[in-house]
Formats: sequence, C-alpha cells, structure tokens
Amino acid sequence: MPERLIENVFELLEARVGRAPDKEFLIVESDGRIFTYRQFQDAVDRAASTLLSLGTKRGDRVSLLLTNRAEYLIFYFACFKLGAWAGPVNSLLKPNEIEFIVSNSEASVAVTETYLLSRLDQKRKRVPSLRAIVVIEASGQWSVIDSNSEQIRINEPPASVHRPPASGDEAVIIYTSGTTGKPKGVLLTHGNLLSNASQIAEWLALTEEDRALMIMPLFHVNALMATGLAVLWAGGSIVLCSRFSATGLWETVTKFGVTYFGSVATMLSMLNQAHPNGLPEGLDTSRFRFGLCGSAPVPLSVLEAFESLFHFPVIEGYGLSESTCRSTFNPIDERRRVGSVGLPIGNEVRVFDDNDRPLGPNQVGEIVLRGPNIMKGYYKNDDATREAFRSGWFHTGDLGYRDADGFFYLVDRKSDLIIRGGENIYPREIDEVLYQHPKVSDAATVGVPNELYGEAVKSFVVLREGDSAAEEEIIDFCREKLADFKCPETVQFVTDIPKGPTGKVLKRELTARSVKLKREQ
Repeated sequence: MPERLIENVFELLEARVGRAPDKEFLIVESDGRIFTYRQFQDAVDRAASTLLSLGTKRGDRVSLLLTNRAEYLIFYFACFKLGAWAGPVNSLLKPNEIEFIVSNSEASVAVTETYLLSRLDQKRKRVPSLRAIVVIEASGQWSVIDSNSEQIRINEPPASVHRPPASGDEAVIIYTSGTTGKPKGVLLTHGNLLSNASQIAEWLALTEEDRALMIMPLFHVNALMATGLAVLWAGGSIVLCSRFSATGLWETVTKFGVTYFGSVATMLSMLNQAHPNGLPEGLDTSRFRFGLCGSAPVPLSVLEAFESLFHFPVIEGYGLSESTCRSTFNPIDERRRVGSVGLPIGNEVRVFDDNDRPLGPNQVGEIVLRGPNIMKGYYKNDDATREAFRSGWFHTGDLGYRDADGFFYLVDRKSDLIIRGGENIYPREIDEVLYQHPKVSDAATVGVPNELYGEAVKSFVVLREGDSAAEEEIIDFCREKLADFKCPETVQFVTDIPKGPTGKVLKRELTARSVKLKREQ
C-alpha cells in the first residue's frame, strides 16, 4: 500500500517507481517485451508528450481503440498524467458503433493500431471533434495523422503538466448499454479508480509477490482494475495476453509464475472443455492461488467442474462499470460460499423494494450501492444520472438478496440485458436494427440459456404480410450493422410478439416459447 496520500492514478505509478524502479511491472506475452516500473513510466511520459504535442489538455477525451497490448496501458496512463479522459472503445464494434462512442464523447484524439484504423477511417469525417489519430504499429512505435489522413510530425515536448489531476477529476469515460438502447458514457474519477484498486487489492490480499495474468480485454473495467490497477496498488506485476487461449493458459501460468487471473464464466467453461483430464502434466502451478470471475454469474456446474479438474478456487464477485469494477467479492478463505457473489469490499450494498425501501434478509429486490468507487455520473445525460442516484443510492437494475450473514446473491436482472460470454448486449439495440429490414414488421430479442456463453442471443421476428425470409438472411443483415457478438445466433419467425396492456413486450413469455420449442425439437 502506498505510504503517502495519492491524488491521482499517475501519482500511484510514481510512488511505485520510487519504491522499486527496477522491479518488473509489465510483461507482454505475445512479443516478450518487459517493462520495469521505471521503463513503463518512461514510455508513459513519451506517450503523454505525443498527446501534448497534439494540444491535448485537461478534460479532453482520448478514445482508445486497441487490442490488448502494452500501448493500451501506456496511453491509459498518459491520459491519467495529463488529466485527459481515457475512453476505451470495444475493438469488436462495427464502424457505426465506434462512431457513436467517439462522437458522443467528443474525443479530440483517438489511439488505434494499423489493422483497426479502417474502422475509424470510415466514419471519422462525421466526428468534427476528432482532430488527430495516433496509430500504433506492430513494433510498438507510433505515428500521427490528422483529420485528412496527412502525416503529422511529432514534436515531443517535455511531458509537463501545470496542475496534476485531483481525486475528483474525471479519469475514464467508458460506455455501457443504457435503457434507451444507446450506450451511456460512465464517468469514473481518479478517486473512483484508486478506491476500487485499494479495495480489490486488500480484499484479495495482494502483495508485491503477486503476478496477475491479464486475459480480459482492456476495454473492460474488469481487466483495467482487477488485474491492472489493483496489482499496481500492491506493487506486483502484470502478464499481458493479447487474447485468451484455453489450450495454452496453464502453460502461460507456469512460464511466468502467475498467481491469479481474471475471467468470465465462458472462459472457465472453455478451460474445462480443453482439459477434461485436469492440469497438463509437467507444469508447475505452485504459485497460482485462484481465479477471479465476474461480469455474469457462473453456472454452478461450470464452477464445480473447474475446481474439481484444476483444484484452484474461483472467487466470484459482483460489480459493474458504474461501480468502477467490483463492489462485492467472495472471501478467499474458508468463508467462501459457492453461488454467492460475496460480501461488500468497501462500499455499501443494500437491497431495495420498488419504493426504495430497504428489504431484510432473503427478500429479493434491487441491489443498490453507495461508496467512493461509485461513478460520478453519466456523460451528457443528467436525467439518467438523477434516476440512477435516486434516494442517494446508485440503482444497479439487478435483482438479488442477502442472506442472514450478509452474503449477496444475484437472482435476475431487472432490465433485459443479455450477458453473452461476459459481453453486455442490450436487446433494444438489436431490435432497432431488425426493424430496419424491409421484410420485418415486428421483432423482439431475448437471451436464452447457453452452456458455453451463459446466454445466447435469440430474436423473434414477425414478417410483413406476403413476405418470406430465411433465418440466415436476417442474421446477415444484423452482421452488417452490429458487432458479431451482438447479432442473434438464432431467429424464430412468429405470427405475433406477445405484449402487455401498455404495449410492453412480454420477454418472459418469449423465453418460455423458446424453451417449449427446444423441448419439442
């Protein structure tokens, strides 16, 4: 734990450099690069100088459209140093989805890599705020182009900052699905990041000897916090993977002396399937302590199979972008309760009824949060912010309960959010695309149980009178406009969409229809 008061995330890095400058901080699995704490800070200073040369100042937004690579973390910290807002963008999104996020956040600079540049090129003329793009090459070097695709000469001044960011200043703007179907920009401050980093590190008893395997994508708060800033808080090390590999994960754990990793349920399921006989022979996993799992509840069968095969515990937790990352975690000791998302780790957690009154043990209601890790608000969306923070608590939209000992359990989602392999998918966004198809008169999308991904996307479609269409035609239409993970995997043609008296789609009835059809097949 840092020995002095830390106001912003870059100061946390500086404190670690001062304490152990030559300790390995970041190890990149794909290319073998190793950054000590001092070398990482030097790289961050260079990136900050590049952003300064482009006129980036406090409060400017910098979109980060990258895959997992060292430069993702380097430019995150460059933003933290300058007081700019780091804006991670899901690299799986399609150009029109990227355009919305970059435009809505009013980003002035985007950082991307060569093979992703075309996704920005298609839409950046429609983003007037975007004045320059930093392009990362395979070697890790970077260049800059302006809004007309002209090369810009980088004059790198010293990375000086007149006033360092304060605890209450915004650090990250990360987009998550909202009630309208359009993503909402979640504003996280330096104080939010630091408080959650300390909460996670202290709950998991992380030390300077820990070495986290970062396999979750860095456009998620899960990776940034649980295997990123929490490690920095403890003074440990990070092993960064470009992508998850079920067949090679345990070899990576052995090679780099990994002590834990972050994951989602789908990853655990894939590991179970890849290693039906347990750990491969000849590997030394003696330093490994546990796996973390979040984003969606882990099916009990998956968790039990993992622990039976590999003999390591899975520590489940609960949180969301609006709580920076984690709000609860199961204990890492014998108190752990399988099936529960655990206990609060430093913020307050309650269960409210529909009138925002506290409920007692074992009563199901909406989970609400309050504490130093809870977001500042939604960007340019005061109405959504007020609604989320009514009664002085952040309303998560998730249904759950706590038992008599204070352990929390999730039972359902108040919204219709679909979580497929850890990715949040809002059905209305898909429905709006389906409505654009000339043959579709009505549509509704739901999540259906899936053994591998937890949930799969299924759409119910009513065709216009006299029209006919194949399932693949509808799916292909969606793929032209949405990221692949959002697209329906199955389409069921129906004569009507069940709706209540107010016109609200009865999603539960649709789900029941899907289950019935599966049984009949």
